[in-house]
Amino acid sequence: MTDWKKGDIDGVVVTPLKLFSDSRGWLAETFRSDELPQAFAPAMSYISLTHPGEKRGPHEHREQTDLFCFAGPGTFLVRLWDNRSGSPTRGLEMELFAGADNPCTIRIPPGIVHGYKNVSDVDALCINYPNRLFAGEGKSSPIDEIRHEEDDPQLFDI
Repeated sequence: MTDWKKGDIDGVVVTPLKLFSDSRGWLAETFRSDELPQAFAPAMSYISLTHPGEKRGPHEHREQTDLFCFAGPGTFLVRLWDNRSGSPTRGLEMELFAGADNPCTIRIPPGIVHGYKNVSDVDALCINYPNRLFAGEGKSSPIDEIRHEEDDPQLFDI
């Protein structure tokens, strides 16, 4: 994976979030069903907190699509690689900052290797709305995840 070229990856959708601020703070719509493809329906939600300098991933899914929401606090460096055979953008890598400095959602289809690192000096939050249940109905199925953390020690050395 070290020979990846930079470029936009087919099927990855980055959508800026509109923050509506007032004296109490801010509010943002993280997704709307009328703005998502009919084939994509979130099945669950989870939130994660990542400490400064820590990373999550990289990994990919065989069937699951992720819809990550990065709104702050904190900022992540997000890296994605197109690992899909037959994809017109196979071998491309995307990199972007997401969170307090660039509030957005990122929809990541199956076969896209993805990971992120908190590059800020505060804890950072990420919410995910995947279209598959973790470990299936009743948490009784194999986890749809191919882990890449051990593939190349320099892969996510940012």
